[in-house]
Amino acid sequence: MKIGIIWGSDSGDTEDTTMYMEGKLSAYDLEIINVADASPEDFTKFDLLILGLSTWYDGDLQSDWEDFFPTFQEIDFSGKTVALFGLGDQYGYDEYFIDGVGILAMDIIKNGGEVIGHWSTETYEFEKSKALLDENTFYGLALDEGNQYDLSQERIDKWLTSLELKIN
Repeated sequence: MKIGIIWGSDSGDTEDTTMYMEGKLSAYDLEIINVADASPEDFTKFDLLILGLSTWYDGDLQSDWEDFFPTFQEIDFSGKTVALFGLGDQYGYDEYFIDGVGILAMDIIKNGGEVIGHWSTETYEFEKSKALLDENTFYGLALDEGNQYDLSQERIDKWLTSLELKIN
């Protein structure tokens, strides 16, 4: 299986998360791409695409994702399987918690892709999120490095396993 992780990071947390996943997925044909260096073709050449980003301020995409977003909205995801992970602050920005995941998920679905890797909202406290599939489920993995960093590695491992991936 050929897996691509496309990520963007301003503070380094999403990059750190991506590198952790890279270590866990060493059994696979894996390519890591910073969205700042991505092309539309990078979103269609993998069996599984994993997208990672943080949400900034009042629901804004991470800056490199923001720059790439007009191009992203035009990508044909027909027949593609995509998993998403997002970083956010569930207390300081509780009305926008991991909104970036939902913003990307909507365009993936609109453009024919399948979003997998849904994640329970059970252990989070937030008011609203565009990343909600329903009131109990995010479209993808939610991480809060500022408030629940001690849970991140366990969450990542469980999420990767839920994608039916063998992890180290």
